[in-house]
Amino acid sequence: MSGNGRKTFLVSAVLVGGAMLMTACQDSDAATDTGAAQGSSSPTPAGNAVTPSGSSTAGSNQGTGKGSDATGKGTADGSGADTGNGEREPVGQSCGANDISWSTRSETQAGGYILIIAKAKSGITCYLPAALPTVAFGSDGTEAGPAEQTSGKQIKLSGSTTAYAGVNPKTTNANGGKELDSIIVAVGDDDPNPVSLPVGTITVDHPIVTNWHTTPTDAVPFN
Repeated sequence: MSGNGRKTFLVSAVLVGGAMLMTACQDSDAATDTGAAQGSSSPTPAGNAVTPSGSSTAGSNQGTGKGSDATGKGTADGSGADTGNGEREPVGQSCGANDISWSTRSETQAGGYILIIAKAKSGITCYLPAALPTVAFGSDGTEAGPAEQTSGKQIKLSGSTTAYAGVNPKTTNANGGKELDSIIVAVGDDDPNPVSLPVGTITVDHPIVTNWHTTPTDAVPFN
């Protein structure tokens, strides 16, 4: 090969090699750009595909499942006490003085006392609490103290069921006391509708009252 031919060949080789080098660099840059673009895209976790509305499908399913479980166990709906197994029981109302038909009777046992008689009015079912009835005397509101050492039991009043409480208006042996002819009776101190019951003329001095009972013989206020 002549000198001019060898020179032409070398120039051609240099040009071809430069072109190949530039092509390799461009391919490398393109691969780098493609990898970076793929790496910057965060894949959506499996099971949390975003719906057109923007809410998570998995979150929606979880919420539906929990709601179903809560419904199965039963929730408060205002119809009574929740039993926890999807059923409800009626809640009985407490008696107020205006739910009751009242009467009194004088008794001679234990030195003489007043028997208070309570029955629910027609169509009413209510509960007397396991506590003393509130019995007051006179304009100063003197209240009767407890005649028993233990609390009573709750009594359900309905139909012919009757409750009794005994009041001894005077537990002292000394002379004196207030002369009255009526007593004020309420179902607890918070009863908004106490009633006045006629009892004839009585002398009041340190009065006492029993708990509510379902038999009159249990309502004798022994001092």
